[in-house]
Amino acid sequence: MTSASVQNKILKGQVTLITRPEAQQNSLRAAIERQGGEWLSLPLLRIVPLTDSDLQAARQHVQDLDNYDVLVFVSLNAASLGAELITDLWPQLPVQQSIIAIGKSTAKLVADLLACEVICPEAGSDSEAVLAIPELQQLADKRIGIFRGQGGRELLAATLRERGASVDYIEVYKREQVQHDAADVAAFAAPDKIDAITVHSGESLHSLAGLLSTARKSILAIPIVVPSARVAKQAEQSGFKQVVNAHGADDASMIKALERIHANAD
Repeated sequence: MTSASVQNKILKGQVTLITRPEAQQNSLRAAIERQGGEWLSLPLLRIVPLTDSDLQAARQHVQDLDNYDVLVFVSLNAASLGAELITDLWPQLPVQQSIIAIGKSTAKLVADLLACEVICPEAGSDSEAVLAIPELQQLADKRIGIFRGQGGRELLAATLRERGASVDYIEVYKREQVQHDAADVAAFAAPDKIDAITVHSGESLHSLAGLLSTARKSILAIPIVVPSARVAKQAEQSGFKQVVNAHGADDASMIKALERIHANAD
């Protein structure tokens, strides 16, 4: 658990608790600092690359990459680890494939790593948003590969299959819950020390809610920023009193939501 602060700007005086995996916090920390804010770090999940034996199925799918009509990357981790696997086996992507990403940050990373055009929802960073794009409506006889971690939501694949597609998961990592002492969390996660919490996924929210059973219930009074309407509903059901939907998991969306919280607190 660490902290930092910088010069006066829009978020002056606001302390944000960042809960995303440690390795993915740097850009949001920097964005908060640029606006004069402070942050605390409480990673709730860690991302673990799969072993060679666990990657066998994914590697086989990637060897057959030219059989897919559409590739979908669901997260930054899916993009980075999926692209690594692809570039190991393919000097360049097969032609005439549609490459789709959930979220603008993921889309940018895929485009950078694979040097390709990437389709991304204009708004939203969840399965519901990507399912609404025109390219995923008429899917009879189409084959789709979804790069993701082990486990997770089934909505995307289930809906694509309902629309006529054949869908394979290409799983390239797993998530593990980071263990925290609830008493330590209760010692600093309080309204007099934290002004906002950022949560980037439903799974992270679930982990945070698990800590609340023994941590001080006052944490529920802290405004919490979430990436989508689905996670917002989950946060409300967990008992959070002030839930702010950032309409995206990218840094820019999170910062705008934090600015709204800060403005309302003034």
